[in-house]
Amino acid sequence: MPSLKSLKLRIASVKSTQKITKAMNLVATAKLRGCQQAAVAGRPFATRAGKLISNLAVNVSGPEAPRLITGTGREQTHLLVVFTSERGLCGAFNSNLVRLARRKADELVAQGRTVKLYVVGKKGRGMLARTHGRLIIATREVDARRVIQFPAAREIANDIIARFEAGEFDVADILYARFQSALTQVPMDERLIPVVRSELGSGARLPAAIEYEPSAESILSELLPRAIATQIYQAMLESRASEEGARMTAMDSATRNAGDMIGRLTLTYNRTRQAAITKELIEIISGAEAL
Repeated sequence: MPSLKSLKLRIASVKSTQKITKAMNLVATAKLRGCQQAAVAGRPFATRAGKLISNLAVNVSGPEAPRLITGTGREQTHLLVVFTSERGLCGAFNSNLVRLARRKADELVAQGRTVKLYVVGKKGRGMLARTHGRLIIATREVDARRVIQFPAAREIANDIIARFEAGEFDVADILYARFQSALTQVPMDERLIPVVRSELGSGARLPAAIEYEPSAESILSELLPRAIATQIYQAMLESRASEEGARMTAMDSATRNAGDMIGRLTLTYNRTRQAAITKELIEIISGAEAL
């Protein structure tokens, strides 16, 4: 049986941990409001941007079409862009994304494809490096203390597009967590490059003839990089909101678990203390009777 002193120290230690987890829960709750608003507010813009590209790309085909739409003509080399968090203590948020990335990478390798990983976030880089480190070609870090800004997404998009133009890969997919609620974050796997034809409306032509100045190809060449940056930016907003939601839930659970542990330790402490007092009383009474 542990001593009273060790139980008292352990209770104090758990209480200290509980204060930390409770404070982190409050901070995550406060951050979640802003992150959730940003993610939800960005969805209509990202959807409209996709529809705009769709309308422009309906009648674009042939050698003059941008390579970001037509692709390289093959699907041998795949780039997986994985968005994870910079900090831990957010439950299974990173584990779910890393598990999705590992499963997809293993499936592509089994099909004879070449897989490359582009990891955003320290936690994902550390977890993937243990099993798929040889596949990681680039990593990025995003300041977790600041609100995500569009220039950060544009920088990542420009780097990915430059690698595509250099022929480093044929297909790029983004893996991130879509925010639904503080309790639910859904791992997503979406095509980034080339743009999926079905989403561009390739099956139907526009009902009326539209003339573009300059040409639709020229406009698409300017808009496609921005649309890709917008898609990445929305993925980053969704991931940040999902991270804070997962952290809030994890810290709330940790706080409640700490409370339960404090209750059990306090009960053990009281029983141990009562046993020690009873033992002393028995010794006193036995000594008195011996006299």
